[in-house]
Formats: sequence, C-alpha cells, structure tokens
Amino acid sequence: MKKKKNREYQSSDLVKSFARIHGFEDKLVAFEIKDFLEDYLDESLFNEIQSVNIEHHIVIIRINSPLLKNDFKMRKSFYLKKFQDKFGIEKFNDLQIL
Repeated sequence: MKKKKNREYQSSDLVKSFARIHGFEDKLVAFEIKDFLEDYLDESLFNEIQSVNIEHHIVIIRINSPLLKNDFKMRKSFYLKKFQDKFGIEKFNDLQIL
C-alpha cells in the first residue's frame, strides 16, 4: 500500500474541514465510494458507472450498462453492507441503482 506524504494528510484534512463548513461532506463520501468501486471493479465495468451521489442518506449510483445495473440490483445488500462497513453505518441506509 502506498504511504502518503505528510502534506497529503494535511491537504486532505483541509479539504474535509472545508467540505464540513460548506456542507459538501456527502459529495466527498460519494467520491470515496466511487474510488472504492474503481478499485473493486474491473476497469471496463467501472467505466459503465456514470455517477455516484448521496441524497438523504441514500447512495445513488447511475449505471449505463443494463447488465451491470442488473448485477448491482441483485447484489444491492452486499454493496450497501460493503459501503457501510467502510464508511460507517450511520452515513447511509439505502442504495439506489438507476
């Protein structure tokens, strides 16, 4: 695993505090979820994901491919559990695939 430099931590903390002040925390978590999916999925599958957002404690993933969309819907509880384990169970309570 790549070790971050000290200034990367400081920069990350600065961005998080800015997001907290201006109410962008959900968007930062959505970016982290998208990064997680990029690592978890094959590149061709990841490219089918159009966007990831969080609204009212619901993770909304827009997917272009009907096959991948169906796979996500079938494994919805699996992905929701993964996201809750990684980012905290209190952050979201549902997953919506569009």
